[in-house]
Amino acid sequence: MTTESILQIRNLTKHFPVSKGGPAGRSQGIVKAVDGISFDLHKGETLGLVGESGCGKTTAGRTLLKLIEPTSGSITFEGTEITKFSSAKMRPLRAQMQIIFQDPYSALNPRQTVGKIIAAPFEIQGVNPPEGIKKAVQNLMDRVGLNPEHYNRYPHEFSGGQRQRIGIARAIALKPRFVVADEPVSALDVSIQAQVINLLEDLNREEGISIIFIAHDLSVVQHISDRVAVMYLGKIMEIGTTKEIFNSPKHPYTKALLSAVPQPDPRVERTRERIILQGDLPSPMNPPSGCVFNTRCWKATDKCRTEVPVHLEIAGQRSVACHYPES
Repeated sequence: MTTESILQIRNLTKHFPVSKGGPAGRSQGIVKAVDGISFDLHKGETLGLVGESGCGKTTAGRTLLKLIEPTSGSITFEGTEITKFSSAKMRPLRAQMQIIFQDPYSALNPRQTVGKIIAAPFEIQGVNPPEGIKKAVQNLMDRVGLNPEHYNRYPHEFSGGQRQRIGIARAIALKPRFVVADEPVSALDVSIQAQVINLLEDLNREEGISIIFIAHDLSVVQHISDRVAVMYLGKIMEIGTTKEIFNSPKHPYTKALLSAVPQPDPRVERTRERIILQGDLPSPMNPPSGCVFNTRCWKATDKCRTEVPVHLEIAGQRSVACHYPES
């Protein structure tokens, strides 16, 4: 991994209008799904994006790939700003920017064979591998641990873990530089999760693919990520190396999130500090003023309720958006 950036995100927002009585109805407001996030992704790096359900992780992943058009902000991929690129202009870049979807069941067309599904990127981009498309697809199937002889089978003939491997094979077919893995193991059994995570680690190490790994399972994120970004209500609360975030969380929300992870040692589990957050997650249609976490934070003051905290750089690439970070 180098410190050279492959992706630069600056003040990225995605707001969804909400109307009463359907699309043509009267506007009721906007949902601030992603609300001004900024970070860099380095070449060959795996960045974990974590936070509770509904915090905007998946929307962020799809917006920075321009599968969803951003409301504002900038996306720079390998030195080229692509924020305003049309669908036609994005098409050549799709070979370099891919996504592994969360649900291995709905992500595959049930009417197409596995061979046809994995061959789609070659056909869409007009790429003809020297060994031919069929052989290239079978090599990909072998690479991700599938039997190449099952080329003509349909998705329903595979297990959940195998279907996720099909999705990974399709995503890496054209040797992309950057992949968003959107909770790729959340629908799988624990034993199968380990196999898929090991496969992603191998791809990162051998092919140098940069990965944004979206998950809510913190133990998985700790295992696979070089750095971690913590999201809450559409904003990044804290970002730093995996070791820094897990060993010394600076934001109260990060501290509360990590305290929810059970410990395998029963003695440690019985005596460790647990932080139970009070209240419910606020609506992204009406986020709190000031720091969005102030309604559930035990350190909140009047300053937190009125002033939006800016990201404070602690050291190197470690930063935290908090008026009163943990010492």
